[in-house]
Amino acid sequence: MSGDFAVWAPEAERVELVVRRQEDTDALPLERGGQGWWRLPAAAAARLPSGELDYGYSIDGGSPLPDPRSRRQPEGVHKLSRTFDPSAHRWQDGSWDSPGLNGGVIYELHVGTSTPEGTLDAAAARLDYLSELGVDYIELLPVNGFNGTHNWGYDGVLWYTVQEDYGGPAAYQRFVDAAHAHGLGVIQDVVYNHLGPSGNYLPQFGPYLKQGDANTWGDSVNLDGPGSDHVRQYIVDNALMWFRDYHVDGLRLDAVHALRDERAVHLLEELAAATDACAAELGKPLFLVAESDMNNPRLLESRTVNGYGLAGQWSDDFHHAVHVNLTGETSGYYADFDSLAALAKVLSGGFFHDGTYSSFRARHHGRPIDKSRVNAHQLVVCTQNHDQVGNRAAGDRISALVGYGRLAVAAVLNVASPFTPMLFMGEEFAASTPWQFFTSHPEPELGEATAKGRLKEFTRMGWDPALVPDPQDPATFARSKLDWDEAGSGDHARLLALYRDLIALRRKTPELMDPDFASVSVEFDEDARWLALHRGQVTVAVNFADTERSLDLGPAELLLATDGAAVSGAGVVLSGASAAILRRA
Repeated sequence: MSGDFAVWAPEAERVELVVRRQEDTDALPLERGGQGWWRLPAAAAARLPSGELDYGYSIDGGSPLPDPRSRRQPEGVHKLSRTFDPSAHRWQDGSWDSPGLNGGVIYELHVGTSTPEGTLDAAAARLDYLSELGVDYIELLPVNGFNGTHNWGYDGVLWYTVQEDYGGPAAYQRFVDAAHAHGLGVIQDVVYNHLGPSGNYLPQFGPYLKQGDANTWGDSVNLDGPGSDHVRQYIVDNALMWFRDYHVDGLRLDAVHALRDERAVHLLEELAAATDACAAELGKPLFLVAESDMNNPRLLESRTVNGYGLAGQWSDDFHHAVHVNLTGETSGYYADFDSLAALAKVLSGGFFHDGTYSSFRARHHGRPIDKSRVNAHQLVVCTQNHDQVGNRAAGDRISALVGYGRLAVAAVLNVASPFTPMLFMGEEFAASTPWQFFTSHPEPELGEATAKGRLKEFTRMGWDPALVPDPQDPATFARSKLDWDEAGSGDHARLLALYRDLIALRRKTPELMDPDFASVSVEFDEDARWLALHRGQVTVAVNFADTERSLDLGPAELLLATDGAAVSGAGVVLSGASAAILRRA
């Protein structure tokens, strides 16, 4: 351990480092430094024992609290922190060459439900499967410390930790090392817009939050008020920790529209600049991808033209347009996407709402993408993800709504799109297991409030209360675990084979990897329910109708078909609910 114990507590009169040695504890005074920082004197640090140490900070004589920058919480987020030396791991990934965000396929994975064991080491044992699938990146849902044993990850309160139930920080390093050995990059989902409801002690140290200024999930993080310089540095340092200490290749930034920041340099711009500097320092690509519903291309534009300079952002419009056209669901935010014209607009322009009226928001929304400044690979798209599945009342996947034919069409539209495709774990074999909203709050009152709030939300929308699972029920979590035995039989195996073929075809076909919007055009027939996505000389032909359709595309070579497809000099004949990828003569 380094012996460098320091904490920011600008309003404290006295701060002590509380160290536990077996059954005894010692309280060591910290010295006040500049700008509200307190540090353990070097002489006192030299007397500390070597090796792991359990410790916390006492503010003005109060009970010891976990370190805001704690790396380990072996006894949970309410107890003492434990030191962890990230340099102890002997990395074996020196030959790993990250491709950056280049249009390769991303696989979104939740550690706790991806395997029966729910650990990082168990997930690492599945890396052969992911490598054979052909994906380029694994995107892990948040892994930082939360209260309880299982959670989606968005209730984290100690951003520098790795949840002990997943294996802790050493297991995380092993996972990344193993992923790189399999030729797979790692993207870590991080949450900087709010903290969870239990175990958040940051306000006792300093003004980390803006009291009374709430977003959807609680008090906003203080990004622009007094003391915000240190809060922002806390976030930037956390991002750099993932790159330096854990060798991750990219970060997915949760719900950036919930970051309340009125400063001239937005936190996103500051994070992007720090990431680029770290990439130059380490000599490898590093990138940030934002989750945003703002449809604002400024996030993706270069800082030289007053953009934020992020490498990418999630684009929900693609999901909505595909989902509506395959399932027929048109409630809520799906209403505006009830046409092939909406899907065609997304495929050719990136956003559907680019300044248009959004009936769900009851206002105009978004702005157009300047295609000379933004390329298609900067938009990460999907037909399923943890939000779009888990935030449904019953957590049902699209595989519970449609059959093989339409699942195969979804696969083709996603993987053969101009964008960066992302899969949600199990999607590739039509997992029948749901992915439901689950929590494990130990506090009975918090668990009850969470369950009642969830039930109230969906009964207000007209759902039968009996169909809304209790998030606190351990069975809800158990139901959400993948059943890997499914992948080897019937239509599950058939769809998995299609995904493997699709991803391999994307990799080897230059037109399918071309990020230039200028190479994309779309034609469609709303009444006949067919659409043709042209990418150079390659065409992705899709029949959304249940009956056979003929598309006059001229002579073409068939590269892939989801079902029966016949090509001739006139074009292609597609069976109902099917798709084909062709190279035109």
